[in-house]
Amino acid sequence: MTANLSPNTKAVLLLTAPMIVGGRRREAAILTSGEYRKLADRLRALGAEPSDLLGSAADALMHDCRPVIEPSRLSTLLGRGFLLSQAVERWQARAIRVVSRADDAYPRILKERLGKDSPILLYGCGDLEIAAARGALAIVGSRNADDSLLECARDVAALSARAGRAVVSGGARGVDRAAMNGALEAGGKAVGVLAGDLERTSMNREHRNLLLEDRLLLVSPYDPVARFNVGHAMQRNKVIYALAAAALVVNTTAGSGGTWAGAIEQLQKYRVPVYVRSTGGNSDGIEALKKEGARQWPNPSDADGLAELLDNPNRLEAIQPPAQGELIPAEPEDDGEDRAAVEVESTGPEAGATEQHAESAVADDAETLYRFVERLILRILAEPEEAEAVAGRLGVTKPTADAWIKRLTEEGAVRKLSGPVRYVARQMSLPEDR
Repeated sequence: MTANLSPNTKAVLLLTAPMIVGGRRREAAILTSGEYRKLADRLRALGAEPSDLLGSAADALMHDCRPVIEPSRLSTLLGRGFLLSQAVERWQARAIRVVSRADDAYPRILKERLGKDSPILLYGCGDLEIAAARGALAIVGSRNADDSLLECARDVAALSARAGRAVVSGGARGVDRAAMNGALEAGGKAVGVLAGDLERTSMNREHRNLLLEDRLLLVSPYDPVARFNVGHAMQRNKVIYALAAAALVVNTTAGSGGTWAGAIEQLQKYRVPVYVRSTGGNSDGIEALKKEGARQWPNPSDADGLAELLDNPNRLEAIQPPAQGELIPAEPEDDGEDRAAVEVESTGPEAGATEQHAESAVADDAETLYRFVERLILRILAEPEEAEAVAGRLGVTKPTADAWIKRLTEEGAVRKLSGPVRYVARQMSLPEDR
């Protein structure tokens, strides 16, 4: 983890990182995430990269960036080379590596899932390839949880390890730590996405061997010396989810706390499926998340079942039906004798009423199924998607997805976009089609 900084990461650090050295923050008007995004867009429009701000044509390039950031401010930030060298020396002595979004080593899955919301910088101790692997399971919950819930987190994490899948969590005491320990004790791998104290946590004796064995990865979007704070915890939640194929919320408090905020953000804005535990007693927080669209954890009984779920987390059959019961009632086994009896009985004077009742029941079931599917499709179409992508997410054929999307479009719930043809839920605020 002592690889040299790439030119792009060096420039990004100078522009955006506080570089806390010697236990105190060196004050500088570093760029905020929003400011850096504007600068990056400007550089991209000019056909340049962040590293070009350190090159021979830097003065001219900074002048061309004046519409978004004053050249004098850029010059001051880029002149912090000595401070950067001190910080890098400290990080390397502690086996901490830093990558920027411009680096190939940056986990691609973060950029795919979060886009411009992905962290500008990612500090890490351990093997970054663990974060790049697909099919991980995020397990999250509050700090204060009883023994039965901690055991639940450990058991699911151990099953994930046996399935060859990493566990991602926040590293905090309680459910997060129980999940990570469960995976590691079962011989698996774990990723801890920290909201602060990366340096101190990585130096912990119990973590060193696991880090050296490439079974534990500790990462943070924040300076390694930065202390934990609630704001950081809220912001890093999206990273936990983005590194996973699916997430399991073991417990939460309805309407408050970091676990609740992270799950709600995921349900409303991003795409990683959110599950909630289905055993261990009632919980107001769990029930509230289900009303917000979280799915009931299907409790796979073996490693193959969990691997199948993580490989296909959005398949329709993996999603629990609404609480009112089965969407489609089970049919009895069909044989000729039973069918003949039904046909004979259907010739009586009440046959017409019986058939009408049966047709009505089937219609009710079909409408119930459609309304359930409607909720899923609208969640998928929180951002523009092609019909083929919707079919893939639901695990159905494209003609089936086409029929559902067509009906939703006719009902006004979905809007059709052109060039290429895509669809989006109408509750989104989008610019007019060009």
